[in-house]
Amino acid sequence: MKILSWNVNGIRAAIKKDFLGWLKIEKPDVLCVQEIKIAETARKKEFSEVLDPQKTAYEVFWNSAERPGYSGTAIFVKKNLVLKKSVTQVPSLGWDDEGRILILDMGKFYLTNVYFPNSNHELTRLDFKIKFNDKLLRHLKLLEKKKPIIVCGDFNVAHEEIDLARPKENVGNPGFHPRERVWMNKFLQKGFVDTFRDLHPDEQKFSWWSYRAGARKRNVGWRIDYFCASKIFMSNIKKAFIQNEVMGSDHCPVGVELR
Repeated sequence: MKILSWNVNGIRAAIKKDFLGWLKIEKPDVLCVQEIKIAETARKKEFSEVLDPQKTAYEVFWNSAERPGYSGTAIFVKKNLVLKKSVTQVPSLGWDDEGRILILDMGKFYLTNVYFPNSNHELTRLDFKIKFNDKLLRHLKLLEKKKPIIVCGDFNVAHEEIDLARPKENVGNPGFHPRERVWMNKFLQKGFVDTFRDLHPDEQKFSWWSYRAGARKRNVGWRIDYFCASKIFMSNIKKAFIQNEVMGSDHCPVGVELR
């Protein structure tokens, strides 16, 4: 099974950049996307308007933000997989009004798609982010009592110096602030494993580049998109990879392949 994760920075924008063509060629079994920036509610059907599920091979689950045009997550699951595995969406968390967390019961494990908060340039949302992260971690540890968990998405933090091109210049900045990195340490110490770093301990590869100053062309990037798994599930992780050649967003897809 191949599972991918991609912060598309707006599903409308991604579709204009041939997102659907890429999806048809790549054919992941499951695709988690962040920052869909559209609403899908009883009154608003924006997701259905821009992406007709009948025209794809996927069942689409989503969690939209209450604020229009902001945040939001979605998971694409191959329709035949849904039928075979009886994939179901776990009820949304009441405190997540920004559509940042989407959890599916995949049968043998829970798949959690998360768009972690950005601390913002002035660190105005750093406290919010740490509180959000802690709430999520507590919830995941409760779920993990039932079955293993895969957590993927845009974590909005580069964990170690190897995870960004210019660590010294960015110490204390959003995404490389000591409090964010300490929280990532705590997350991993609680029994989750960073799959890419576990399988590629010395490889420097990035998943996000600023739009400024030709950062992507010069590969001045950050690795802030992850697949983490319960330690007891790591024997099922065959591969972990970053598709940094894929364009269409300021992020690129990351993924795992399960045995």
